[in-house]
Amino acid sequence: MIAWVSVWAPDAILTAFIVFCRVGACLMIMPGFSSARIPMQVRLFVVLGVSLILTPLVAPTLGPIVAGADLSRIVFLIVTESLVGAQIGLVGRLFFLALQTMGQAIAMFMGFGMMAGVALDEPEPVPAMTTLIMTTATALLFITDQHWEVIRGLVGSYAVMPPVEGLSARIGLVRLADGLSAAFALCLQIAAPFLVFSFVMNLAFGITNKFIPQVPVYFLSLPFMLIGGLFTFYFLSGDMFALFTGRFGAWVMGG
Repeated sequence: MIAWVSVWAPDAILTAFIVFCRVGACLMIMPGFSSARIPMQVRLFVVLGVSLILTPLVAPTLGPIVAGADLSRIVFLIVTESLVGAQIGLVGRLFFLALQTMGQAIAMFMGFGMMAGVALDEPEPVPAMTTLIMTTATALLFITDQHWEVIRGLVGSYAVMPPVEGLSARIGLVRLADGLSAAFALCLQIAAPFLVFSFVMNLAFGITNKFIPQVPVYFLSLPFMLIGGLFTFYFLSGDMFALFTGRFGAWVMGG
C-alpha cells in the first residue's frame, strides 16, 4: 500500500499542479475573480479549491500525459497550460474592458464625464456612471451563475485544447481577434442609444445657439443633458444588462 502510494502520489500532485496552471492563469484575468478588491489570499484559496475539484475530472486526459514525463516535458506543460488559461481569461476580460470603454463614452454622452468615481478594477478614477455600469455587470456575472459556467468551460477546454497539443499561436490569435470583435460590437450596440441621444441634444442646442446667440447654451443645456441621460439610462438599463449578460453567457457556454 505504501509503495503504491509512493508511486502514485508524485504523478497526482503534478497533475493537480498542471491543472492549477490553467485554472490559475484563467481566473487571474477573468472578470469578477481577478478584482484587486478581493484579498490575494482569498483568490489563491479559490484557485486552489477549484483546481483540486477539477483534477479528478480531467485526470483521465491529463494523467497519462504527466505520467513518466521528463523535466523538459513538464516545463512545456506548465508554460503552455498557463498560456491557454491566460488566453481563456483574456477573452472574457475583453468583454468587460469593452464595456468599461463604452461606459466612459456613455458617461460623456450623458454629461457625467467630469464626475469622477472610484474604479472597480482600475487604480485610475473613472466616471461614476462607468463604476455603476461595471459594478452591475460584475454582480450579474455571479447572480446569473455564469461563474459556474466559467468553471464548466475550463473543464470543456481540455477537449478543445488538449494539453498534448500545446497552444497554437494562430488559433490563439484568431480567438482573441474574434473575442475582441464580438466584445466591441456588443458594447457599441449597447452605447448606440446614448450616442443618438447626445447627437440629437447637441444638434438641438447648437441650432438654438445659432438663432439666439445671446443665450448661454452650454449652461442651459447641461441640466437637460443630465436629466435626459438619466431617463434614457433608466428606461434602457434593463435591456442593456440583459443583452450584455446574454452575449457574455453565450460566449462562456459556447467558447
